Amino acid sequence: MSVKGGQGERQVSGELDSDTATVLHIDMDAFFASVELLDRPDLVGKPVIVGGASGRGVVTSATYEARRYGVRSAMPVGLAMRLCPKAVVIPPNGAKYSHYSKVVMGMFRDVTPLVEPLSIDEAFLDVAGARRLLGSPLQIARAIRARVREETGLTCSIGAASTKFVAKLASTHSKPDGLLVVPAEKTLEFLRPLPVGALWGVGKVTAESLTKRGIKTVGDLADTPPDVLRNWLGPAAGSHLHDLAWGRDPRRVNPHGTEKSVGHENTFAADTADAEFLRRELLDQSERVAYRLRKGGFKGRTIALKLRFSDFTTITRSRTLHEATDTGRRIYEQAVELLDEVELKGRKIRLIGVRAEQLTDGDEQSAFTLWSDDEDDGWREAEGVMDAASARFGRGAIRPAALLGRAERAYDTKPPEAPRFEH
Repeated sequence: MSVKGGQGERQVSGELDSDTATVLHIDMDAFFASVELLDRPDLVGKPVIVGGASGRGVVTSATYEARRYGVRSAMPVGLAMRLCPKAVVIPPNGAKYSHYSKVVMGMFRDVTPLVEPLSIDEAFLDVAGARRLLGSPLQIARAIRARVREETGLTCSIGAASTKFVAKLASTHSKPDGLLVVPAEKTLEFLRPLPVGALWGVGKVTAESLTKRGIKTVGDLADTPPDVLRNWLGPAAGSHLHDLAWGRDPRRVNPHGTEKSVGHENTFAADTADAEFLRRELLDQSERVAYRLRKGGFKGRTIALKLRFSDFTTITRSRTLHEATDTGRRIYEQAVELLDEVELKGRKIRLIGVRAEQLTDGDEQSAFTLWSDDEDDGWREAEGVMDAASARFGRGAIRPAALLGRAERAYDTKPPEAPRFEH
């Protein structure tokens, strides 16, 4: 059957239930905006934007009525108001959002201790152990949605599947205020018609590259021989995407997973639009972030890029990797790809930063992945030599060639920051 967004309860096909869909992904609908509407019931059903009211403000969240006009998160409020002139702009209130986040996360933990928060407004739940007391995954999901609505006035969308990857896709396709069940045996039926860009790790550039080769859907990618994909995308990425296209995702819901992050950013003395300069800066920052990760015994699953323009508009872009990394080269490659996907159009940048998020203990990584990465291992060995040389002769004794002649700044060797939850 065709899977479309919208409200209600649906299953890919067959009867609406399945004991195999024990992983839930719960995503609060337009969370910040919905929380604001609790205090402004007069605005329900109208386009509302949460963000800075000044011309330099950025959209933090928007109601679905505003989104229909093209309003999106991280968009300048000025542009959002041009797209939707009748929208009401409300300044963000972090304390309120944190309060409601704690309330709903507490509800999730009343169902199962296996809750893995991804951000302030979404989480994975493993409800396999709750079936005896609370019923099927469908019944559990229904009860959660009803309780969230009754006790907070907020709505959430839930995807239920046999893996985290498919559950998250299912919640996306059930928005807003919906529930989509994907039984294990219907996983491929659900995945195959989706655009190839739905797969984790496929950004705009990769999607365009695959489309040019005739790979437009997940089914197209699944039908492509793994050796061909590895030749096109590299050994790790090719194998990873082929596995996802066949619904293979070994990761378990991890309630002890950290949301710590390690980052580095710089504000320039003069705003710049020099792409080569920005890439060198990203290389330097990526090396710094990787050094701190290795020193702390961590690897990062998500790489985030932060840009602040000359008008003080700030945006972030991020990508979750198939395998956590602690190498500067891998962090740099992802940061540059994220930068290339931003439409700069000559706009000057005053600040750029790189951050590794969703950290895991370095020694635990092999237990959470099926995919080896010889290329990453090679870079890790080379950067380990740099670490050893730096420990003996000082930071910067060995550096990437692109950074030779660059004035050395003191490396920050502080431990990773306290846990951060970002919308």
